[in-house]
Amino acid sequence: MVDVECRAELILRDPDGRETSLSAVVPLLQLVAQTGSIANAASAKGLSYRHAWGLLREIEARLGGALITKSRGRGSVLSELGESVLRAQRLCGDRLEAPLQAVATDVADELNRRLAGEVSNLRIHASHGYAVATLVRALGERRVPVDIKYRESAEAVRALARSECELAGFHLPIGKFRATCAEIYRPYLDPKKHQLIRLTRRMQGLFLPKGNPKQITGLRDLARNDVRFVNRQPGSGTRMLLDLSLRGVGVDPDEINGYASTELTHSAIAAFVASGMADLGFGVKPAAQHFGLDFIPVIDEDYFFACERARLTEARLVSVLGVLRSPAFSDSVAHLGGYDPQRCGTLVEVEEGLYG
Repeated sequence: MVDVECRAELILRDPDGRETSLSAVVPLLQLVAQTGSIANAASAKGLSYRHAWGLLREIEARLGGALITKSRGRGSVLSELGESVLRAQRLCGDRLEAPLQAVATDVADELNRRLAGEVSNLRIHASHGYAVATLVRALGERRVPVDIKYRESAEAVRALARSECELAGFHLPIGKFRATCAEIYRPYLDPKKHQLIRLTRRMQGLFLPKGNPKQITGLRDLARNDVRFVNRQPGSGTRMLLDLSLRGVGVDPDEINGYASTELTHSAIAAFVASGMADLGFGVKPAAQHFGLDFIPVIDEDYFFACERARLTEARLVSVLGVLRSPAFSDSVAHLGGYDPQRCGTLVEVEEGLYG
């Protein structure tokens, strides 16, 4: 089986058309920020100090400014320009994560079909989430071919009803909004035909710049004039949950600065806030942690996969259940901030799962 990965990288282009990739220098900058030493960063990358320093000097010359400066008592630290380069790469990668994953899947599917005839991929349509990504990686390690498409929760469940996938991933809030959200999925899930599989319980909340400079305390602050918000796309489960939560505290979404500005994934939201293009976002905790953001918990939710009962004995779904119920997978999910893998892989009846 051929695996394909698409990555986003920054390219410097001179007026004469000469191009230089920043793919080599960005990891060095990350390591300098972590270790406070160019020598340690070079060693961690398996490079000589001279070679690492040469890479940095070349990019500095092309950019026209220093990437690294010396700080008394701290060794080498990133300059403002160096921090900007690092943020730019993170923003580029995380905002493009979902579309790049879709392209990689399509290319891999085409190559695998040509190499091995008809490859029977496990088709997963799911709302974006870190536990889902962890599952896809674990299945890949077991050589289970997966076609993953990240899409809105409701569209994922509709795709299952149209037999376009074997697993549909969606999430439901715990508490008073659950029944309202469940009605979105209920028309497409037949209690006799379909089965739910518990993936995880997770926490969603507000993303804030480190130190919370605007002293945000909760959802009501989204209506402040001095706050810029970045949102998930209409139709996503997270957007629906946020709309309900805001109305629950008496905030009109139309009054929020930036509510119409949208991104496709939790990571992209966090990257947007970390870059300074917004003061506030909403999503799952690991995305905030990845970008060094503060996080205010707002609501817990359950994440499920829906599937057809008749397929539970097929080899591909047996493999999925085996991974979900393994100690290794539970341990991986437990290390995701705000995720609880308790009862991961448990089979749940449709009515029980939807209405709690």
